[in-house]
Amino acid sequence: MEKTGRPEKEWLSERSVNLSTLVLLLEAMLAYVVSLVYGVTQESPNAGVGAGMSIIFLPVLAVFAAVIAGALTVLLVLPTAWLSEVLGRRFGGREAWWVPVAAGAVSVVIVAGAVARAGNSGTGALALGWSLTTAALSVPALLWRSRRERIFKPVILWGVAAIVLTAVLGGVGLATGVLKEYRPPALTSADIVGRWSDGQGGTVTFTADGRVAAVDLDDDLGGWGPEDDATGPEGTDTRCTGQGTWTYEPGGNRQAQEVDMSIEWCGFAPWNVGGTDSRPTLYQYIGDPDSWDLYVLRRTDGSP
Repeated sequence: MEKTGRPEKEWLSERSVNLSTLVLLLEAMLAYVVSLVYGVTQESPNAGVGAGMSIIFLPVLAVFAAVIAGALTVLLVLPTAWLSEVLGRRFGGREAWWVPVAAGAVSVVIVAGAVARAGNSGTGALALGWSLTTAALSVPALLWRSRRERIFKPVILWGVAAIVLTAVLGGVGLATGVLKEYRPPALTSADIVGRWSDGQGGTVTFTADGRVAAVDLDDDLGGWGPEDDATGPEGTDTRCTGQGTWTYEPGGNRQAQEVDMSIEWCGFAPWNVGGTDSRPTLYQYIGDPDSWDLYVLRRTDGSP
Protein backbone atom coordinates (compact mmCIF):
# COMPACT_ATOMS: atom_id res chain seq x y z
CA MET A 1 0.00 0.00 0.00
CA GLU A 2 1.44 3.30 -1.07
CA LYS A 3 2.32 5.83 1.61
CA THR A 4 2.50 9.54 1.08
CA GLY A 5 5.63 9.93 3.21
CA ARG A 6 3.94 12.78 5.03
CA PRO A 7 4.09 12.63 8.87
CA GLU A 8 0.95 11.14 10.33
CA LYS A 9 -1.29 13.78 11.89
CA GLU A 10 -3.38 11.45 14.02
CA TRP A 11 -1.72 12.93 17.09
CA LEU A 12 -4.00 15.92 16.61
CA SER A 13 -7.01 13.90 17.71
CA GLU A 14 -9.72 13.65 20.34
CA ARG A 15 -7.76 10.81 21.95
CA SER A 16 -4.72 13.04 22.40
CA VAL A 17 -6.84 15.84 23.83
CA ASN A 18 -8.50 13.47 26.31
CA LEU A 19 -5.16 11.98 27.34
CA SER A 20 -3.64 15.41 27.90
CA THR A 21 -6.67 16.54 29.89
CA LEU A 22 -6.42 13.43 32.07
CA VAL A 23 -2.71 14.03 32.76
CA LEU A 24 -3.33 17.68 33.62
CA LEU A 25 -6.09 16.66 36.04
CA LEU A 26 -3.78 14.18 37.76
CA GLU A 27 -1.06 16.82 37.96
CA ALA A 28 -3.55 19.27 39.43
CA MET A 29 -4.57 16.74 42.10
CA LEU A 30 -0.91 16.11 42.92
CA ALA A 31 -0.27 19.83 43.17
CA TYR A 32 -3.34 20.18 45.40
CA VAL A 33 -2.06 17.53 47.82
CA VAL A 34 1.38 19.16 47.91
CA SER A 35 -0.18 22.59 48.51
CA LEU A 36 -2.27 21.20 51.40
CA VAL A 37 0.75 19.67 53.10
CA TYR A 38 2.87 22.75 52.48
CA GLY A 39 0.09 25.06 53.66
CA VAL A 40 -0.18 23.20 56.95
CA THR A 41 3.48 23.98 57.65
CA GLN A 42 3.24 27.67 56.83
CA GLU A 43 2.10 30.54 59.02
CA SER A 44 -1.21 31.57 57.54
CA PRO A 45 -4.57 32.95 58.65
CA ASN A 46 -7.10 30.29 59.66
CA ALA A 47 -4.50 27.53 59.24
CA GLY A 48 -6.09 24.13 58.59
CA VAL A 49 -9.62 25.50 58.11
CA GLY A 50 -9.72 25.75 54.32
CA ALA A 51 -8.80 22.10 53.65
CA GLY A 52 -12.09 20.75 54.98
CA MET A 53 -14.13 23.22 52.97
CA SER A 54 -12.21 22.30 49.81
CA ILE A 55 -12.99 18.59 50.33
CA ILE A 56 -16.71 19.36 50.73
CA PHE A 57 -16.79 21.11 47.36
CA LEU A 58 -14.50 18.57 45.68
CA PRO A 59 -17.11 17.30 43.15
CA VAL A 60 -17.79 20.83 41.94
CA LEU A 61 -14.08 21.57 41.85
CA ALA A 62 -13.49 18.40 39.82
CA VAL A 63 -15.93 19.50 37.11
CA PHE A 64 -14.43 22.98 37.06
CA ALA A 65 -10.91 21.51 36.92
CA ALA A 66 -11.84 19.30 33.96
CA VAL A 67 -13.00 22.34 32.00
CA ILE A 68 -9.82 24.22 32.86
CA ALA A 69 -7.65 21.22 31.97
CA GLY A 70 -9.34 20.98 28.58
CA ALA A 71 -8.72 24.65 27.93
CA LEU A 72 -5.07 24.35 29.00
CA THR A 73 -4.69 21.37 26.68
CA VAL A 74 -5.75 23.44 23.69
CA LEU A 75 -3.96 26.63 24.69
CA LEU A 76 -0.70 25.25 26.11
CA VAL A 77 -0.11 21.53 25.57
CA LEU A 78 -1.10 21.56 21.89
CA PRO A 79 1.30 24.44 21.06
CA THR A 80 4.03 22.64 23.03
CA ALA A 81 3.53 19.40 21.09
CA TRP A 82 3.40 21.30 17.80
CA LEU A 83 6.53 23.32 18.59
CA SER A 84 8.46 20.19 19.56
CA GLU A 85 7.51 18.60 16.23
CA VAL A 86 8.66 21.70 14.34
CA LEU A 87 11.97 21.76 16.21
CA GLY A 88 12.45 18.03 15.68
CA ARG A 89 11.98 18.36 11.93
CA ARG A 90 14.06 21.53 11.73
CA PHE A 91 17.09 20.17 13.55
CA GLY A 92 16.78 16.54 12.55
CA GLY A 93 16.39 15.23 16.08
CA ARG A 94 13.76 13.17 17.79
CA GLU A 95 10.60 15.12 18.43
CA ALA A 96 10.31 13.72 21.94
CA TRP A 97 13.72 15.15 22.82
CA TRP A 98 12.49 18.63 21.98
CA VAL A 99 9.37 18.46 24.15
CA PRO A 100 11.04 19.85 27.33
CA VAL A 101 12.66 22.59 25.24
CA ALA A 102 9.33 23.54 23.70
CA ALA A 103 7.62 23.35 27.10
CA GLY A 104 10.29 25.59 28.57
CA ALA A 105 9.78 28.15 25.80
CA VAL A 106 6.02 28.18 26.33
CA SER A 107 6.53 28.37 30.11
CA VAL A 108 8.76 31.44 29.84
CA VAL A 109 5.95 33.37 28.16
CA ILE A 110 3.34 32.22 30.71
CA VAL A 111 5.42 32.74 33.86
CA ALA A 112 6.94 36.03 32.72
CA GLY A 113 3.46 37.36 31.96
CA ALA A 114 2.11 36.19 35.32
CA VAL A 115 5.04 37.68 37.24
CA ALA A 116 4.76 40.98 35.37
CA ARG A 117 1.03 41.14 36.06
CA ALA A 118 1.57 40.43 39.77
CA GLY A 119 4.40 42.93 40.00
CA ASN A 120 6.75 40.33 41.49
CA SER A 121 10.27 40.43 40.09
CA GLY A 122 11.82 37.85 42.45
CA THR A 123 14.19 35.59 40.52
CA GLY A 124 13.51 32.70 42.90
CA ALA A 125 9.76 32.81 42.29
CA LEU A 126 10.34 33.16 38.55
CA ALA A 127 12.70 30.17 38.40
CA LEU A 128 10.41 27.97 40.49
CA GLY A 129 7.34 28.91 38.45
CA TRP A 130 9.18 28.28 35.19
CA SER A 131 10.47 24.88 36.34
CA LEU A 132 7.10 23.66 37.60
CA THR A 133 5.23 24.90 34.53
CA THR A 134 7.78 23.29 32.21
CA ALA A 135 7.47 19.95 34.01
CA ALA A 136 3.67 20.14 34.01
CA LEU A 137 3.54 20.76 30.24
CA SER A 138 6.24 18.25 29.34
CA VAL A 139 4.40 15.15 30.59
CA PRO A 140 1.16 15.53 28.58
CA ALA A 141 3.13 16.78 25.56
CA LEU A 142 5.37 13.67 25.64
CA LEU A 143 2.29 11.45 25.71
CA TRP A 144 0.49 13.48 23.05
CA ARG A 145 1.43 11.26 20.08
CA SER A 146 1.29 7.95 21.93
CA ARG A 147 -0.44 5.25 19.93
CA ARG A 148 -0.09 2.69 22.70
CA GLU A 149 -3.22 0.65 23.28
CA ARG A 150 -4.87 1.00 26.70
CA ILE A 151 -2.60 3.85 27.71
CA PHE A 152 -5.29 5.50 29.80
CA LYS A 153 -5.27 2.72 32.38
CA PRO A 154 -1.53 2.89 33.22
CA VAL A 155 -1.64 6.70 33.23
CA ILE A 156 -4.47 6.64 35.77
CA LEU A 157 -2.75 3.93 37.79
CA TRP A 158 0.62 5.69 38.03
CA GLY A 159 -1.00 9.09 38.52
CA VAL A 160 -3.19 7.95 41.41
CA ALA A 161 -0.24 6.06 42.91
CA ALA A 162 1.87 9.24 42.86
CA ILE A 163 -0.94 11.23 44.49
CA VAL A 164 -1.56 8.66 47.22
CA LEU A 165 2.16 8.23 47.91
CA THR A 166 2.62 12.00 48.21
CA ALA A 167 -0.34 12.24 50.60
CA VAL A 168 0.95 9.36 52.72
CA LEU A 169 4.48 10.77 52.89
CA GLY A 170 3.08 14.17 53.80
CA GLY A 171 0.91 12.69 56.53
CA VAL A 172 3.78 10.65 57.93
CA GLY A 173 6.02 13.71 57.86
CA LEU A 174 3.48 15.75 59.82
CA ALA A 175 2.77 12.91 62.27
CA THR A 176 6.45 12.30 63.02
CA GLY A 177 7.40 15.94 63.26
CA VAL A 178 9.69 15.87 60.22
CA LEU A 179 7.30 18.47 58.79
CA LYS A 180 6.27 21.00 61.41
CA GLU A 181 2.58 21.82 61.44
CA TYR A 182 1.91 25.51 61.98
CA ARG A 183 -0.27 26.46 64.92
CA PRO A 184 -0.93 29.94 66.24
CA PRO A 185 0.61 30.59 69.66
CA ALA A 186 -1.62 29.74 72.62
CA LEU A 187 -1.96 33.09 74.36
CA THR A 188 -3.45 34.19 77.66
CA SER A 189 -4.80 37.55 78.74
CA ALA A 190 -1.41 38.33 80.27
CA ASP A 191 0.25 37.81 76.88
CA ILE A 192 -1.97 40.47 75.34
CA VAL A 193 -1.04 43.14 77.88
CA GLY A 194 1.46 45.59 76.41
CA ARG A 195 1.98 47.86 73.44
CA TRP A 196 1.31 46.70 69.87
CA SER A 197 2.07 48.47 66.60
CA ASP A 198 0.94 48.18 62.98
CA GLY A 199 4.36 49.36 61.77
CA GLN A 200 2.81 52.41 60.11
CA GLY A 201 2.48 54.74 63.07
CA GLY A 202 -0.61 53.14 64.59
CA THR A 203 -0.38 51.71 68.10
CA VAL A 204 -2.63 50.12 70.69
CA THR A 205 -1.86 49.54 74.36
CA PHE A 206 -3.65 46.88 76.40
CA THR A 207 -3.56 47.12 80.19
CA ALA A 208 -4.10 44.35 82.73
CA ASP A 209 -7.27 45.97 84.10
CA GLY A 210 -9.08 45.53 80.74
CA ARG A 211 -8.51 49.03 79.39
CA VAL A 212 -7.16 49.80 75.92
CA ALA A 213 -5.81 52.96 74.27
CA ALA A 214 -5.46 53.23 70.49
CA VAL A 215 -3.55 55.83 68.51
CA ASP A 216 -3.96 56.18 64.72
CA LEU A 217 -5.05 52.61 64.02
CA ASP A 218 -6.40 52.07 60.52
CA ASP A 219 -10.16 51.73 60.86
CA ASP A 220 -10.93 51.40 57.14
CA LEU A 221 -10.70 47.64 56.66
CA GLY A 222 -13.49 47.17 54.18
CA GLY A 223 -16.69 46.98 56.14
CA TRP A 224 -15.80 47.91 59.71
CA GLY A 225 -14.68 51.53 59.71
CA PRO A 226 -16.66 54.72 60.30
CA GLU A 227 -16.49 55.40 56.60
CA ASP A 228 -19.03 52.59 56.16
CA ASP A 229 -21.47 53.50 58.92
CA ALA A 230 -20.68 57.23 59.24
CA THR A 231 -21.11 57.09 63.02
CA GLY A 232 -17.77 58.72 63.86
CA PRO A 233 -17.19 62.44 64.13
CA GLU A 234 -17.97 63.89 60.70
CA GLY A 235 -18.00 60.31 59.35
CA THR A 236 -14.77 60.83 57.39
CA ASP A 237 -11.72 59.94 59.51
CA THR A 238 -10.44 56.42 58.84
CA ARG A 239 -7.91 56.42 61.69
CA CYS A 240 -8.93 55.26 65.14
CA THR A 241 -7.72 57.12 68.24
CA GLY A 242 -9.41 56.65 71.57
CA GLN A 243 -9.82 54.60 74.72
CA GLY A 244 -12.05 51.72 75.63
CA THR A 245 -12.06 48.15 76.91
CA TRP A 246 -10.79 44.80 75.70
CA THR A 247 -11.36 41.10 76.39
CA TYR A 248 -9.55 37.93 75.39
CA GLU A 249 -11.55 34.90 74.25
CA PRO A 250 -9.54 31.63 74.13
CA GLY A 251 -12.16 29.83 72.04
CA GLY A 252 -12.22 26.09 71.55
CA ASN A 253 -8.77 25.87 69.93
CA ARG A 254 -5.82 28.02 68.95
CA GLN A 255 -7.40 29.08 65.66
CA ALA A 256 -10.48 30.35 67.54
CA GLN A 257 -8.62 32.78 69.83
CA GLU A 258 -9.91 36.35 69.62
CA VAL A 259 -9.21 39.72 71.18
CA ASP A 260 -12.27 41.96 71.26
CA MET A 261 -11.53 45.67 71.45
CA SER A 262 -14.33 48.19 72.05
CA ILE A 263 -13.50 51.85 71.45
CA GLU A 264 -16.03 54.62 70.81
CA TRP A 265 -16.20 55.75 67.16
CA CYS A 266 -14.10 52.74 66.09
CA GLY A 267 -15.69 49.70 64.45
CA PHE A 268 -13.16 46.89 64.74
CA ALA A 269 -14.14 43.24 64.47
CA PRO A 270 -12.52 40.84 66.95
CA TRP A 271 -8.79 40.41 66.31
CA ASN A 272 -7.45 36.97 65.37
CA VAL A 273 -4.24 35.55 66.83
CA GLY A 274 -1.33 34.63 64.56
CA GLY A 275 2.44 34.67 64.46
CA THR A 276 4.67 32.41 66.55
CA ASP A 277 5.26 31.77 70.24
CA SER A 278 8.16 34.22 70.27
CA ARG A 279 6.50 36.80 68.01
CA PRO A 280 2.70 36.69 68.29
CA THR A 281 0.53 38.91 66.12
CA LEU A 282 -3.04 40.17 66.11
CA TYR A 283 -4.65 40.53 62.71
CA GLN A 284 -7.82 41.43 60.86
CA TYR A 285 -8.79 40.85 57.26
CA ILE A 286 -8.78 43.79 54.88
CA GLY A 287 -11.78 43.33 52.63
CA ASP A 288 -12.52 39.79 51.43
CA PRO A 289 -11.09 37.14 53.82
CA ASP A 290 -10.31 34.89 50.83
CA SER A 291 -7.68 37.41 49.70
CA TRP A 292 -5.65 36.88 52.90
CA ASP A 293 -4.86 40.60 52.86
CA LEU A 294 -4.22 41.31 56.53
CA TYR A 295 -3.90 44.28 58.87
CA VAL A 296 -1.38 43.09 61.44
CA LEU A 297 -0.37 44.31 64.89
CA ARG A 298 2.93 43.20 66.41
CA ARG A 299 3.88 43.53 70.05
CA THR A 300 6.64 46.09 70.54
CA ASP A 301 7.29 45.54 74.27
CA GLY A 302 6.22 43.47 77.24
CA SER A 303 3.87 44.46 80.00
CA PRO A 304 3.63 48.23 80.47
